[in-house]
Amino acid sequence: MFPIRDDAPRFGTPVVTLLLIVVNVVVFVYQFSLAVESPGARQAFIETFGAIPLRAEHALAGRYPLLPGVGPVFTSIFLHGGWMHLIGNMWFLWIFGDNIEDELGHFSFLLFYLGCGLLASAAHILANPRSAIPAVGASGAIAGVMGAYLVRFPRARIVTLVWILFFVTTIEVPAVLMLAYWFFIQFASGAAETGMGDSGGVAWWAHVGGFVAGAILIWSRPRRRYQRKYHH
Repeated sequence: MFPIRDDAPRFGTPVVTLLLIVVNVVVFVYQFSLAVESPGARQAFIETFGAIPLRAEHALAGRYPLLPGVGPVFTSIFLHGGWMHLIGNMWFLWIFGDNIEDELGHFSFLLFYLGCGLLASAAHILANPRSAIPAVGASGAIAGVMGAYLVRFPRARIVTLVWILFFVTTIEVPAVLMLAYWFFIQFASGAAETGMGDSGGVAWWAHVGGFVAGAILIWSRPRRRYQRKYHH
């Protein structure tokens, strides 16, 4: 299922959501320019600023410089592996981010987003401590936004693109159903790959960790005073 739009009303301009999209696009264009210059330069950039679990583990143990070892846990959430990776992440951020920014306010939303990204990266590192493969992408932070959306807007309706055999159509589903389904896929996929060693695929546990972090972080926050139709 792929979300097209939601019906939860927006009450302000999602300044931070738009800013995050712009920053991610700019960083990716820079990555692309490096690839045009030299494939090796792009790879070196990803290996420098991507989150490598083994390197982070060595840094925390004092066997590697701390800043270059742990710093990429933060910088990795602004990097992407390709155009489709970027577009998919930014689309999900646009669908779900505006309402959570409404809920939290601009500055708090920025801190929330970054916090979810860091916790998602930490979850990936804990699940794959011996991996030497750089992990990149905003999906862990965006998963946090989705977890928060599930808590705050479970009754919202999501217009969703679905594939049924060879046919493509759209259906309207409750947010709680779509997001619970998405979380189940991430968890099941992560569990299936646990113990399989290094993988160059999706960082499933970053998605799981980010989603859970977002749900927990927003749980105790007071709700805004506007319409409650889409809340519990």
